[in-house]
Amino acid sequence: MAVKTYRDAWGIPHLRASDPLQLAFGQGENAALDRAWQIEVERHRSQGTTASFLGPATVVWDRFARQARLDDTARRCFANLDDETAAWVTAYVDGVNSALERGAAAAPEFATTGLAPEPWQPWAPLGIWLAHHILFAGFPTKLWREQVARRLGADAIELFATDDPGTAGSNGWMVSGERTAAGAPLIAGDPHRFIQDPGVYQQLHLSCPEYDVVGFAVPGVPGIAHFGHTGTVAWAITNAMSDYHDLYRERLRRAGGGIEALGPEGWSPAAHHRETIEVAGGEPVEVEVIETERGPVVIEGLGDLGDLAAPADAAGAEGAGPEAEPAGMPGGISLRYPPRVTGDLGFDVLPALLRARTVADVDRALDRWIEPVNVVHAADATGELLHRVAGYVPVRHRDNWLRIVPAWERGHGWQGRHGTPRAEVDGIAVMANARGLAGLLGVEFAPPHRADRIEALLRESRDWTAPDMAAIHMDTLLTAAGPLLEQVARLDELGPAAERLRERLLSWNRYMDADSIAAADYARLRSAVSRRIAAAPQLECLAEPLRYPAVFESWLNLTSKVAFALETLLTTDRLAGLDVPGIVGAALDEVAGAEPVAWGELHRLAPGRALPSVEGERWPGLGGDHDCVLATSSTPGVTDLSARGPSARYVWDLSRRENSLWVVPLGAHGVPGGSHHRDQLPLWVRGELAPVITDFALLAEEAEPTEETEPTADASRGEGADGGDRSGDV
Repeated sequence: MAVKTYRDAWGIPHLRASDPLQLAFGQGENAALDRAWQIEVERHRSQGTTASFLGPATVVWDRFARQARLDDTARRCFANLDDETAAWVTAYVDGVNSALERGAAAAPEFATTGLAPEPWQPWAPLGIWLAHHILFAGFPTKLWREQVARRLGADAIELFATDDPGTAGSNGWMVSGERTAAGAPLIAGDPHRFIQDPGVYQQLHLSCPEYDVVGFAVPGVPGIAHFGHTGTVAWAITNAMSDYHDLYRERLRRAGGGIEALGPEGWSPAAHHRETIEVAGGEPVEVEVIETERGPVVIEGLGDLGDLAAPADAAGAEGAGPEAEPAGMPGGISLRYPPRVTGDLGFDVLPALLRARTVADVDRALDRWIEPVNVVHAADATGELLHRVAGYVPVRHRDNWLRIVPAWERGHGWQGRHGTPRAEVDGIAVMANARGLAGLLGVEFAPPHRADRIEALLRESRDWTAPDMAAIHMDTLLTAAGPLLEQVARLDELGPAAERLRERLLSWNRYMDADSIAAADYARLRSAVSRRIAAAPQLECLAEPLRYPAVFESWLNLTSKVAFALETLLTTDRLAGLDVPGIVGAALDEVAGAEPVAWGELHRLAPGRALPSVEGERWPGLGGDHDCVLATSSTPGVTDLSARGPSARYVWDLSRRENSLWVVPLGAHGVPGGSHHRDQLPLWVRGELAPVITDFALLAEEAEPTEETEPTADASRGEGADGGDRSGDV
């Protein structure tokens, strides 16, 4: 049979086909109809061609994507797929190509930018996956640590270690059948990513005689990679916070019309060519793409950054020749990342997950996963549980993990692959980016606050149901507030306004609720303290802006680094002379003069878009904070707006899949103005979840589009069984 599309009351697509290839075609077709603008932007991001229609602001990304060789890596990885997986991915791309022009006609962004959709190549989904995850390992943190080590000393290299907004995280938890009302396991959680409009995750139901799976797909990528339920087994992931990308300081020279790089064995040829970035509304930009034996050079022109550009004594480096620094060829920094090295993204895992029936099936499939490196929970209807790490972490020198290493020195190569740890589950398993199961595979982890709080809440009951889990998703207790409040309690000789503020703070219950004035007081104080510490003489050496590409800014901003490491910086002895009481007292005086306001007035949702937001648009206020279970992250000292948070929420019930629940921040449809573009936003803000419906008898079959009935943004497309507009008010 041809692929048939059904919709539930939330417009979520349910696809039915006669075999996996037809179903993959249907998934691609649906992505092109529901998310045409989104997937075309992502394809262009993977190719480094966004500036051709988005203008000069995106040149910085396009330069990075080209220099990192994302598209070429996707081609290599596609060429290495087994025949079955290659055919499956190709079927998806064929589906995209069959419907992309129709989807683009319904999406106003194409007309706004003048972008014309183009046929996809078979490797496009792999490129989209790479573009989504190339920064997941947080390698730009090594740029920051390098500066800290050079300016504050090597013993301070991990002074700012913490989970920051440049690193995507998640909450995830699993309880065994002994702790649920139905006697079967539950898996729940929420991935934390930058909230995007349209959303980065798409709720989806894929059904054919071989399998029937619900979960969250990444638009532009076939299958259901991170969060899925096949009826008898379910899985979910969080970022393991592992370190698996390396940065090398490269010494380069031009020779005989080519480029050479200095490695442990001396000078050797580097691949290089030039590319041109077309820029809408601007002049074309030429980019030199260089790749050494370590990897592609992603930061160039470091001749003005002292010994980052080249060794102080290159002649003394092992394997180096006596040549002087070549004129006109400054050094650079190359990136080594597993898919580029192995020619493998692990995409053969995706169809294997769709076919999984047991925990053992999921476990076997994930043995072949490459990146991103994740912590995985899985459970099946028999009660079997899985808690493991999946992904490729190379074995190499400890310095590689911490900072930029010299390409010309021996000992910094990769020596194989680490094993992936696993653990037995005794009733409860929690994963929230904290040091734990993956502790030996990384350097920086999230503080333990979210993980500890989730476990404490789970231990309060042995009769958990899927609806009960919403209370955990929305918990706003901020135990991380303790160190700053302890400093406030020690202050004396305060003025009347500051004393009143202190009384409010010390009587506060530490819940970052949207309607809490004390929560806003705390957030304002934290920001003021962060700014003042960042301006302290002890950190003056870090205040000068680092001259790296703006694509790495999230990892390099001093104020944000201070804010996310505040617990450590308030108590450290590594910053001699830092007047913490004086800083906190001055910040308290500063904030005491502000008009009281509820946290949700300051802490509003701020989704990212490829095109500028509508002027005057007002998004809802939020509770939560980056160290709450409700991890709606802002950047203290910079902005209270929340650009990162739960990009989906889910509860997978193994007793009966139809008891499962899910929600996304906006809606199922990607076209502005449609009834299902933002209809889940009120649910998401309130902490409610929608039911997972898999019975096709309860779904509305969608008529196949014709030339007379092209898909549009109108509410008639995908209203669902009740035909209602559920957008509501927030």
